[in-house]
Amino acid sequence: MTPTQVYRFPPLLEGILIKRYKRFMADIELASGDIITAHCPNTGPMTGVCHINGRVMVSQSNNPKRKLAYTWELAEVNDNGPTWVGVNTALPNRVIQAALTEHIFEQLGPYDTIKREVPYGTKSRIDFLLTTDKRPIYIEVKNYTWAQGRLCLFPDTVTTRGQKHLREMTALLPDARAVMLYFINRGDCDQFAPGDNADPDYGQLLRSAIAAGIEVLPCRFEISPTSINYIGQAKLMV
Repeated sequence: MTPTQVYRFPPLLEGILIKRYKRFMADIELASGDIITAHCPNTGPMTGVCHINGRVMVSQSNNPKRKLAYTWELAEVNDNGPTWVGVNTALPNRVIQAALTEHIFEQLGPYDTIKREVPYGTKSRIDFLLTTDKRPIYIEVKNYTWAQGRLCLFPDTVTTRGQKHLREMTALLPDARAVMLYFINRGDCDQFAPGDNADPDYGQLLRSAIAAGIEVLPCRFEISPTSINYIGQAKLMV
């Protein structure tokens, strides 16, 4: 399909990653030669993405109330040739909201309204709830970047929270449609599978959920230093 732009970055600065530490901090040498400390908006292990001396991109904020003026946005990997990967986990839901507003995902069919963070399950909130003239559509968004060749895998570590979401989404059936939307935050992968080596329980739960009627949308996004473009669905390998 023709790439569809769904997000545009503010001007980004290029640099080299020196180190990541305390989960939320990264020291980066900018192209100017300045060494800065940037906020790392990613709590996960960043398997295969966090490369010392690798190229990165950061944004800069002028907000005087921020502790750190810079935010780490992108990292370059070379699994299938040079590819930019999004590392800011705060962005995917904003991107998906923009895509839903434009009705980009044909698999969802028609819907009337989009609601965010609606309570459901046991002390959980669904990322998006779409209302229709038929069954409501619950959408849980999962961002991921771990790849083996052109196969992208989720999760890259044990996620009891993710397991809980699968159980709660399955419980919505058949009164509602339940959709797991996997945000592939890199453009070089065209296949998706559960990360069984990292969390075999999650993989088993996902396969059971699919058998029960949960829908899976593994959405591919091409990342560049200027924009995020939707490039279609990955092949589901379960």
